[in-house]
Amino acid sequence: MLNGQTTKTLRVRLKDKHAIALSKWAFEANQVWNAANESSYMAWHIPVPEVGWIKGIWLSAYDVQKEVQSIRVERGFTLPSHSLQAVVAEHAKARQQCKKSKLRWRISSGAKRSLGWIPFKKGQLKWRNGQLWFAGVHLGCWDSYGLSQFEFLAGSFAEDSRGRWYCNVAVKVATKPCQAKSSVGIDLGLKEVATCSNGAALANDRHYKTLEEKLGKAQRAGKKDRARAIHNKIKNKRKDSIHKFTTRLVKDHAAIFVGDVSSPKLAKTKMAKSVLDAGWGMLKTQLKYKAMARSVVFEEVDEAYSTQTCSSCGEIPPSSPKGRSGLGMREWTCSECGAEHQRDINAAKNILAAGHRRLAVGIPSLQ
Repeated sequence: MLNGQTTKTLRVRLKDKHAIALSKWAFEANQVWNAANESSYMAWHIPVPEVGWIKGIWLSAYDVQKEVQSIRVERGFTLPSHSLQAVVAEHAKARQQCKKSKLRWRISSGAKRSLGWIPFKKGQLKWRNGQLWFAGVHLGCWDSYGLSQFEFLAGSFAEDSRGRWYCNVAVKVATKPCQAKSSVGIDLGLKEVATCSNGAALANDRHYKTLEEKLGKAQRAGKKDRARAIHNKIKNKRKDSIHKFTTRLVKDHAAIFVGDVSSPKLAKTKMAKSVLDAGWGMLKTQLKYKAMARSVVFEEVDEAYSTQTCSSCGEIPPSSPKGRSGLGMREWTCSECGAEHQRDINAAKNILAAGHRRLAVGIPSLQ
């Protein structure tokens, strides 16, 4: 965030009539990805008859680009060279993050087909005559943002499981000054998706479980299109409720602190279905970028012992809920000071206090 501006990604749906052209470009992007995959793997694994193979060279994005730069002319691709460079750059970035010389192949057909993906660099996408203009083609879309007012940065075209195409493009937007003065702590849970220190909460509507029976019937009947539609409905309902909740929070508070509970770790337990249905990761992601756009402080803090600690006296009394046996305790009374607590609100208050302590030791204070 620089000079009162922040970067935001806009997502708009493209008209279905462009699916054929986009699918062709996606096939070309897949071919370049796979060529980059093969080049990086062969450079790292050098076969030697006596020992099998020896460690070779770890290719950079620039090195791979030189290896595959002729593929566009040889195969008659229509995708711009800048997009092909963006594919190679994303491949190199993913290799570096995963620390692997070879990633999964991108499959263009069959039951295991990869969803379409076409990256592009800054300057490739423009707004002309009320439509998106890319690679000499006008792409109609449902413009819900007023795209003509933005300067497009890098982004991508992406296909969802139902074959619908979207344009995801980064733009710079001015940050809004924060008018609020209060701060709030948030405890993430399963009974309530999020409980705030002021008592507000995001109810767990169990979006997946409410439609699980219909989804199972569609899957058993082999109705793949219907199953995809139900999955999409679940996703949209979850996203809508979280959007409304997070927008309200960043409007009403100058600082937001949330517990650092890990969805990926809990997704490996027996609570996996409930954890993933709650959408904690989506909630934290939305809070982060919305807070940046409004100059609101947002931090994840250590939530260790936040449930057991009394928010009034700061002690961990014998009467507080502990371990799995204490999961059913929704209300409890502190045996040290006599304060009565609602379990999740008490945890949220402790998270808020931990956030204030972090501000005091180096994180910039509120303006």
